[in-house]
Amino acid sequence: RQRGREEERKRGREAERQRGRAAERQRGREAERQRGREAERQRGREAERQRGREAERQRGREAERQRGREAERQRGREAEKQGGREEREEERKRGREAERQRGREAERQRGREAERQRGREEERKKAERQRGREAERQRGRQAGRQRGREAERQRGREAERKIGSEEERQRGREEKRQRGREAERQRGRDAERQRGSEAERQRAERQGGREEERKRGREAERQRG
Repeated sequence: RQRGREEERKRGREAERQRGRAAERQRGREAERQRGREAERQRGREAERQRGREAERQRGREAERQRGREAERQRGREAEKQGGREEREEERKRGREAERQRGREAERQRGREAERQRGREEERKKAERQRGREAERQRGRQAGRQRGREAERQRGREAERKIGSEEERQRGREEKRQRGREAERQRGRDAERQRGSEAERQRAERQGGREEERKRGREAERQRG
C-alpha cells in the first residue's frame, strides 16, 4: 500500500508537470499568434502608407499635367493674339489634339491604376483566404492535440481505477484466505477437543469395567466362603 501511495503521488507530480508543460506550450502558441497579428497589422499600416504615397505622387503628376495644360492654353491664347486666324486655328487644332492625347493618356493611366488596384485587391483576398485556411488548420491541430491530451488523461484515470479495483480484489482475496486459515484452525481446535472428550469417555468406561470386575470377584469370594 505504501508503494501504491508513493506511485500515486509520483503520477500526480508527473501529471502536474505535464499540465505545466502544456500550459507553457499554449502560452508560446498564443504569443506566436500575437506576433503574427502584430506583423499583419504592421504590414497593413505599411501598405496604407504606401497607398498614401502613391496617391500623393498621383496628385503631383495630375497637378503637373494640369499646369502643362494651363501653360498650353496660355501659349494658345498668346499665339491667338500674335498670329492670324489660320495660325490661330492651327494652334487650336494642335491644342485640341494635345488635349485629346492627354485625355487618352490619362484614360490609359486610370486603366493601369485600376488594374493594379484589382491585382492588389485580389492579392489581399488570396492572402486573407490563405490566413483563414492556415488558422483553420491550426485550430484543427490544436483540437487534435486537445483530444489527444484528453484521451491520455482518460487512459490515466482508467488505469488508476483498474489499479484501485485490482488492489480491492487483492485485499478481498487476502481476507478470504485469512478467514479460511482461521476456520481451518478453528476446525483443528474443535477436532482436538472432540478427540480429548472421546479419550476421556473411553477411560471412564475402562475404569467402570474394572470396578465391576472387582465387585464380581469379591462377590464370588464371599460365595465360596
